[in-house]
Amino acid sequence: MRGRGNARSSRALAVSWRPATWHPRLDMGRLSRPRSSTSHRSLPHLFLFFLFVGPFNCLASYSRATELLYSLNEGLPAGVLIGSLAEDLRLVPRAAGRQNQLPQLPERTLAERSPPLSFSLASRGLSGQYVTLDNRSGELHTSDQEIDREALCLEGGGGGAWGGSISISSSPSSDSCLLLLDVLVLPQEYFRFVKVKIAIRDINDNAPQFPVSQISVWVPENAPVNTRLAIEHPAMDPDIGTNGVQTYRLLDYHRMFTLDVEENENGERTPYLIVMGLLDRETQDQYVSIIIAEDGGSPPLLGSATLTIGITDINDNCPLFADSQINVTVFGNATVGTPVAAVQAVDRDLGTNAQITYSYSQKVPQASKDLFHLDETTGVIKLFSKIGGSVLQTHRLTILANGPGCIPAVTTALVTIIKVIFRPPEIVPRYIANEVDGIVYLKELEPINTPIAFFTIRDPEGKYKVNCYLDGEGPFRLSPYKPYSNEYLLETTKLMDYELQQFYEIAVVAWNSEGFHVKKIIKVQLLDDNDNAPIFLQPLLELTIEENNAPNAFLTKLYATDADSGERGQVSYFLGPDAPSYFSLDSVTGILTVSTQLDREEKEKYRYTVRAVDSGKPPRESVATVALTVLDKNDNSPRFINKDFSFFVPENFPGYGEIGVISVTDADAGRNGWVALSVVNQSDIFVIDTGKGMLRAKVSLDREQQSSYTLWVEAVDGGEPALSSTAKITILLLDINDNPPLVLFPQSNMSYLLVLPSTLPGSPVTEVYAVDKDTGMNAVIAYSIIGRRGPRPESFRIDPKTGNITLEEALLQTDYGLHRLLVKVSDHGYPEPLHSTVMVNLFVNDTVSNESYIESLLRKEPEINIEEKEPQISIEPTHRKVESVSCVPTLVALSVISLGSITLVTGMGIYICLRRGKKHHREDENLEVQIPLKGKIDLHMRERKPVAISNI
Repeated sequence: MRGRGNARSSRALAVSWRPATWHPRLDMGRLSRPRSSTSHRSLPHLFLFFLFVGPFNCLASYSRATELLYSLNEGLPAGVLIGSLAEDLRLVPRAAGRQNQLPQLPERTLAERSPPLSFSLASRGLSGQYVTLDNRSGELHTSDQEIDREALCLEGGGGGAWGGSISISSSPSSDSCLLLLDVLVLPQEYFRFVKVKIAIRDINDNAPQFPVSQISVWVPENAPVNTRLAIEHPAMDPDIGTNGVQTYRLLDYHRMFTLDVEENENGERTPYLIVMGLLDRETQDQYVSIIIAEDGGSPPLLGSATLTIGITDINDNCPLFADSQINVTVFGNATVGTPVAAVQAVDRDLGTNAQITYSYSQKVPQASKDLFHLDETTGVIKLFSKIGGSVLQTHRLTILANGPGCIPAVTTALVTIIKVIFRPPEIVPRYIANEVDGIVYLKELEPINTPIAFFTIRDPEGKYKVNCYLDGEGPFRLSPYKPYSNEYLLETTKLMDYELQQFYEIAVVAWNSEGFHVKKIIKVQLLDDNDNAPIFLQPLLELTIEENNAPNAFLTKLYATDADSGERGQVSYFLGPDAPSYFSLDSVTGILTVSTQLDREEKEKYRYTVRAVDSGKPPRESVATVALTVLDKNDNSPRFINKDFSFFVPENFPGYGEIGVISVTDADAGRNGWVALSVVNQSDIFVIDTGKGMLRAKVSLDREQQSSYTLWVEAVDGGEPALSSTAKITILLLDINDNPPLVLFPQSNMSYLLVLPSTLPGSPVTEVYAVDKDTGMNAVIAYSIIGRRGPRPESFRIDPKTGNITLEEALLQTDYGLHRLLVKVSDHGYPEPLHSTVMVNLFVNDTVSNESYIESLLRKEPEINIEEKEPQISIEPTHRKVESVSCVPTLVALSVISLGSITLVTGMGIYICLRRGKKHHREDENLEVQIPLKGKIDLHMRERKPVAISNI
């Protein structure tokens, strides 16, 4: 036995190995073992032989097939060592404890072996399911797939061929179950083709099991003792050998039975039931016990089933009468057919064994047989003919009870006839209503006092007074029919309803003063009329169905009842005229369906009628109302009223102010129609109220920082799963006049410009350049001089549009010196224009000889009178008075104003573009605020040095 460490030593007890001899020999799957110790003594000779012939036949000898046989129990865990191919083929030294009689290869040969050995399965097949092979060591272990012998060999076994790296072999004539593997040993110089057989040993892991839980065995009640009956459906056990079914026993033998087990030539065991006592079905007809099957495992496993032993009947009993004689009397005036007596015999057997027929004995006179009739099946004796005056007063009727295979049982009926001296009254009916075979037929709902029949009551002797009355329950009345003394009329007393009662039985009784009674039975059968309309169980059927239903979806089954009978009570169902065409109603079954898909958003409620019509003539009908509610499903996404929303908002809008309402709808209802709005992007700036859909800005917005915003708003409904949609929101900021003009040139109130006295009038001297960050009219700038100081400052004029300062008049000798102009730069904003001011300093002189002097003049606070005159820019080419109330002049004026505005804006744009073209050193930047003036400053006043201006 082999083990690998303590963890495997206990498991290795379940496997055994049988290695082949050193020289491989194929012997039908058996391994050759060393024969005797003499083989050890011949080893040196064998070594010398192989040293000589080894180089020539090494490959051939190792190419021969070798067989190894291992055995192990089924159900072993993974990792159990099955065997080491390297050791068992003597390709490596054997581990401690495995040294045996097998010859070993020389140590030198083992040490010099290179490259290393490699073991592999010939093909992959099923090897990964049951065994694992170590490619280097050649060790075979059990895999994670537990080996189940019954699954391998009883279900999938067969063949036994070596087809593939692993196969299954089982033989019906033996208990062997083999796993067959083909293993290749490489490299080529040590090549071996090894056939490995792994015998799977059975363990007792299956309990016997009966194929059925209830087993029935039938035993005739006359079965003799020691009768043997095979029990069908014996127990099955997939295990083999002693682990299979070994014996059977009963939990309760009832002191009547025992069990025996017989084994056939195939080893199959069949239980037999043996009768141990006398059986009597009439005493006990069934025995119930538990049959137990037990296998031979240790411990044994059990299986059980219920065994029912039925006792079949045989004809072992004959008919018997309870009394040997019965005495009866009959009046001489009894009517024909009157029951006289009844005899009954009992047979304790069953079925045909208990069939009894009755007959008269041959001793009974024919006259008695003609007067009294005996029913051979029921044993009832009836009066067969009228009793005449010459009939015998006493009749002895001997009756036989005949059973199959039995001597008849005998009883006697002694019939005594009592002769009647007086004749009873007579009742003579004359029917008015329809009468057939003694049954009167009336229609239901016949009117009150409907006549049924006349009855004549009379005394045959003519000397007794006869009275009569009506006996029985029902809406009938029997009254004398005047003026006759012996005539009576039978009539109804109220309306009769077939649905309440269909049949009546009454009797007209006549009796005379001597006490003789005569009874006439009258049977009344009501005929049904179509007097009931069908009735719906529910006059209002409130139904629900989810929208988007499957075609021909079931809605309900209508049910109406009709109390009438026959065809009059057969109900058919129809849709009312107000029912939509896509509803269907089966006229026979009353199943209501809808043939198309319903959409709650198109229509939520349906209300229409259905009819139940019977088959009477004329037919009656009733109407019910179907109220169908279509339940909502979340099949509609939220829908914005617009794909895109645009909002115009003035800048500097206060935080959390209302920008606008985002309107969204969802055609679904309830929770499916709840819509939650959220801002997808820009959520740090904007927020939306879910309830109102109001869009708000969290902060104040500045158009000069960003003129527009593009948002995406998502609408999500409350359905499961939720549906959503998005809409684009564009927010455009409207400009407000919140920025005064920014003067870019001159850059300082302390800068100055040299103006030569020779400058010609009309020549440009300098300019004031300003920009406004606002747009539109808020950015239209006007220039004006609002304050002057100097020798003659009015000599200079500023263009209100361009800001160009020009010399108006020729400069005189008295005009030398510093001229200071306070320029106001104002926009046209609404509602209040904004402005800035700048001081323009012009020094009229030939040269700048003393800069410090000029600077001292500039540092002095100028005393300038502010002129209130605002700068004016003609935006409109003309102004026309509005004429009275005429619309035409007003429209003309508005058109002219609009045209003038467009012309002004276009002109300003052209002007700016031309200025940029002339001053090529200015780069194109933002039109609103970024206009570089470095070149302008350098040309006119670089570090406040005067520049001479002259057109000479």
